[in-house]
Amino acid sequence: MGRTAQLERKTKETEINVEFAVDGSGKHEISTGIGFFDHMLSLFAVHGFFDLKVKAVGDIHVDYHHTVEDVGIVIGEAIKSGLGDKKGIVRYGHAVTPMDDALCTVAVDISGRPFLVYLLPSSIVPANGFNAHLAREFFRAVSISAGMNLHIEVRYGENDHHITEAVFKSFARALDAAVRFDSRISDVHSSKGKL
Repeated sequence: MGRTAQLERKTKETEINVEFAVDGSGKHEISTGIGFFDHMLSLFAVHGFFDLKVKAVGDIHVDYHHTVEDVGIVIGEAIKSGLGDKKGIVRYGHAVTPMDDALCTVAVDISGRPFLVYLLPSSIVPANGFNAHLAREFFRAVSISAGMNLHIEVRYGENDHHITEAVFKSFARALDAAVRFDSRISDVHSSKGKL
């Protein structure tokens, strides 16, 4: 079975189904009703070597926020569930990823303590649709549900599409590094003995 999870969340606003495999190959089937978000989740799967299926139906006629946040909640829960007791994993990961004009750094600590730092260039202002600002809500939900300390910094960039893409690719690569096994770690990688 491996490190996998299959989860569902239903509310009056959304219905989310997620299948997640930590040790995948990047296979993905994504359908949220939000095209650009689908593209970003596909990048997350491919660049993290995670297998990911997401089927989301939400009140996107009202706003994208509920769907984006709830998908983040379920993906975060799937990461946490898929990692199980976290024994033997590296725990920390980081990545620096360029995307044309944008450069993003992401650092991850699968510590059990959720915290998000999300820094964008001041020149990038909120806009309609799925964008770098709405992506913050996705990553906040992932961080809380997964119990993950997550720092995302876009050092510079002009194009919102490129910035958002750099963020998702960096997150994928950092998480991939953090969930790998290290033969030197027999239990959990913590002086406390618990994550």
